[in-house]
Amino acid sequence: MKDMPAADAVVPPQPRDYHGFNWGGFATLYAREVRRFWKVGLQTLAAPVVTALLYMMVFVVAVRGASPPIDGTPFAVFVAPGLIMMQILNNAFANSSSSLLQAKFNGLIGDFMTPPLSPVEQVLAFSLGAATRGVAVGAVTLLAILPFTALPVAHIWAVLYFGIGAALILGMVGIMAGLWAEKFDHMAVVTNFVIMPLTFLSGTFYMVDRLPEPFRSASHYNPFFYLIDGFRYGFIGHAEGSLLAGVGMTAGLVIAMAFACLWMFETGYKLKS
Repeated sequence: MKDMPAADAVVPPQPRDYHGFNWGGFATLYAREVRRFWKVGLQTLAAPVVTALLYMMVFVVAVRGASPPIDGTPFAVFVAPGLIMMQILNNAFANSSSSLLQAKFNGLIGDFMTPPLSPVEQVLAFSLGAATRGVAVGAVTLLAILPFTALPVAHIWAVLYFGIGAALILGMVGIMAGLWAEKFDHMAVVTNFVIMPLTFLSGTFYMVDRLPEPFRSASHYNPFFYLIDGFRYGFIGHAEGSLLAGVGMTAGLVIAMAFACLWMFETGYKLKS
């Protein structure tokens, strides 16, 4: 038999070679994370808004007239930004953490490891997907709260900077928790003993400067305090703490969390075992 001409030789399919950033893979994973919460919008978007409105009912409507203004700001206007930020934090964390933990339980974690996605692309997709949910819930909560109180916007840059920064930070904390947790009890520990206490002890419903010592000083070491304080500053134009410290801390936490998540994906922390 004569050798087949080189031109007619069958060349086996070659794996696709990605140069630089895999935009297609990143966009696909990001879209997956967004569609996860969008498909169950009643649970992921409507339920947090109802929770925020209940808080408004308890802390504002039920005590109308009994709560004096805080530094000249009506109590409802003071509380509303804290409620919005609380929903941003909780929902950004829930999105990424639940995605990874459910993938572990369903045996689908390999779906994140086999595609040609680098750790950078994976971290960006998961964190941006979580941030999208956090910001979306925050925006819907803002619209739902407006009938109760007319929120001014003193500094739009602060609203956007601290709102998006907080969503990214908690989205990456959710990635770390989702990779670390081996069962839902582990996730409940993080939520109930870390996220929730830091949220409620950060000045969401009160001014931390009115707390007795040592709680007043301790509150200024709570990173959530600076996120909420900076976010509230964007609406009312007044900050309890150092605005510069809040801006720097937010940027620093985004960078630190990003490097921590990258390390976990690069080493395959609880992904390859």
